[in-house]
Amino acid sequence: MIRLKSYSAKSHQGPYLQVNEDGVLVDYANRLAIVMDGFGGAGIGDVCIQKIRDQIKNFYLRASKDPDATMPFYFSIKYLLEGNALINAFHYAHDSMLKENKTKDMSNRGGASVIGVSQSENLLTFVSAGNIFALLSRKGTLDIVLAPDSLQFVSDDRFTGQYSTSPLSGIGLFQELHLNCREIKVQEGDQIVLMTDGVYSRLAYRELRHIISDPDQTSADKINALFKTSCQRGNMDNQTALFLHY
Repeated sequence: MIRLKSYSAKSHQGPYLQVNEDGVLVDYANRLAIVMDGFGGAGIGDVCIQKIRDQIKNFYLRASKDPDATMPFYFSIKYLLEGNALINAFHYAHDSMLKENKTKDMSNRGGASVIGVSQSENLLTFVSAGNIFALLSRKGTLDIVLAPDSLQFVSDDRFTGQYSTSPLSGIGLFQELHLNCREIKVQEGDQIVLMTDGVYSRLAYRELRHIISDPDQTSADKINALFKTSCQRGNMDNQTALFLHY
């Protein structure tokens, strides 16, 4: 089995906001990674991502360790046990957040765009709700694993794409949760990149490829370059990026 050799992560409130509603988790022992972009405002989104993170992780660990586990929300023979466990963990967190939001005024409700990555043998399962971007860097190429589920691809003007990253799904956002799922076979030397819209929305794809595929830069340097370029172009949002090295 190809193992995760190292990872680099950075999450920051950005150049303007005082509270970081983004979050990142890497559980090396259980081969699970999560990136979150919370919404709701200070004292809401930042609290939500902690609850969502813990709910997804705890549910996933219970279900993925039990081969006879009953999946309460969803099951598909298309996905591995770990993939089904991660999908169900998302639904569990979503239902929990919806129930909590129903007890609150609209101005106090929150949620998050979330992507989770789990590993079984040499297969990675990606499950995403919302506007997180997932890329695969392999041997000098950069491919999209999961595109953001946002207004970005129905916008009329590609020059103002940073204004069209509102998520079309998310945990706690709408009654129905829409997930994007994909499995890929990881290879030696692969690099998985997960980013929130505070990082990718103001960069063209060719710019992302240029920075991420640069063999002379460390992952920490690449993350700093992505953050810096985005902020130089007017980003005021929270920023999070995670690089997974196999």
